[in-house]
Amino acid sequence: MINLKTYFNHSQPIDDYIANMTVNKDNVLHIYGAFNMPSNDKRIKDLKDASFSKVLVISEDWCGDAMMNLPILRHISEYLNLEVRVFHRDEDTQLIDQYLTNGTARSIPIFIFLNDNYEEVKVWGPRADEAQKFVSELRAQHLPDKDAPDYETKEKEVHHEIASKYKTDSELWRHVYDSIINKLSN
Repeated sequence: MINLKTYFNHSQPIDDYIANMTVNKDNVLHIYGAFNMPSNDKRIKDLKDASFSKVLVISEDWCGDAMMNLPILRHISEYLNLEVRVFHRDEDTQLIDQYLTNGTARSIPIFIFLNDNYEEVKVWGPRADEAQKFVSELRAQHLPDKDAPDYETKEKEVHHEIASKYKTDSELWRHVYDSIINKLSN
């Protein structure tokens, strides 16, 4: 079994991670500045006494889902006074291999909520259900078979459309917030 304390201690504080980003930094900062947490959400207020105090994030700078989800997690963690550190998925795949999506995919980001003893309490990621539905429907509508000659071009177009929605859709941001809070509340 992996030692989450070791991974946490060898990860970057979220502010350092964001400061050192080279691909999605501007988008992360834009979403962070544009997203407003609900002011009257009883669920998050009830989490003030939760058993977790830390979040170990598995991510990479180039990831569109992380671009949208990290700023929202940052707001939540600031409200709950959680220490957040980011581990680069590709530095050591033993960690992500413990949190595979559908048992096979190294999808990111993954948020591992830890207690004071660095024990896993909750895990969230890589997407809110509404984001997954949007991505799945878009891919189904616009992507040809992988062996089609225009597959790469169409895939780039789909990724661009996903990133555009992730950067601008405040309703989708709210779904991410609700998904994280619901996971932590259950």
